[in-house]
Amino acid sequence: MRIVFMGTPDFSVPVLERLIAGGHEVCAVYTQPDKPGGRGRKVSFSPVKRASLGHGITVHQPSSLGSPAEVERLRSLSPEVIVVASFGQILPQRVLEIPPLGCLNIHPSLLPRHRGPSPIAGAILAGDEESGVTIMLMGRGLDTGPIIAQERMPISPQDTTGLLSAKLAQLGAGLLEETLPRWSSHELVPNPQDEGSATYTRLISKEDGLIDWQMSAQELERRVRAFQPWPGCYTWWQGGHLKIEQAVPLPGGDGEPGGVVELHLDGIAFGVQTGDGILGVRQLQLEGKRAMGSEEFLRGQRGFIGAILP
Repeated sequence: MRIVFMGTPDFSVPVLERLIAGGHEVCAVYTQPDKPGGRGRKVSFSPVKRASLGHGITVHQPSSLGSPAEVERLRSLSPEVIVVASFGQILPQRVLEIPPLGCLNIHPSLLPRHRGPSPIAGAILAGDEESGVTIMLMGRGLDTGPIIAQERMPISPQDTTGLLSAKLAQLGAGLLEETLPRWSSHELVPNPQDEGSATYTRLISKEDGLIDWQMSAQELERRVRAFQPWPGCYTWWQGGHLKIEQAVPLPGGDGEPGGVVELHLDGIAFGVQTGDGILGVRQLQLEGKRAMGSEEFLRGQRGFIGAILP
């Protein structure tokens, strides 16, 4: 099958790799423009661009697909289908109409739940017990198109956004491999989404990682996992960021929110009082230092027990 692929982050790469391994003709890849990043602000390629160049596939990086020239370039590629996996741009109607088999989007949630830009973090924040991937036929709305295929996966209590994203990427790649031949032979009928069950996520910002100790320990533990690897959950200690990387919610405690209390649990040397319960800290990282366990951290931070974190 002749395919144009659109994607940008790590989540997209297993899908692209599976298309190539499956013998499909990926005639071009579209990804977001290169951006400066890192300490030196050097221009870096997206994971999808790196993977595409490794396979010798032509890469296009328009800032928008809305111009007539971009639409015509896409049309000239004559794709049978356009496959989208976390591309990062909205496809104009003129683009959606180009491939005879339509534009298929791989969305990492059980649509119509968790539409929008942060579905994986959204599922963890909501305390969902399962997630999954949905392949939908793209239309005008944001993740509102009819569903072609869907597969579920349990969310582990240890899953972070990074870990769950990697799992769902593989799940989505496998589901697409099964779905494409059936879609091209018109065996599948798209099913409209139930609008009454729809929920939406928003774009996560760096500021979302700042910990509010008035929240419950359970909610904060979910945020620690949902915001890992980015932006991370952090508070302040001695003028620097203190990032909480692994934590568990514990019952009890009636002190001031933000108060640090000593604990004697396996791998958990201290906790922080919250609005409801104690957030037991297993692993953390002080700004400028390496990540370490809470026991090791306490050995170098006298006076931390009894402190009130802001």
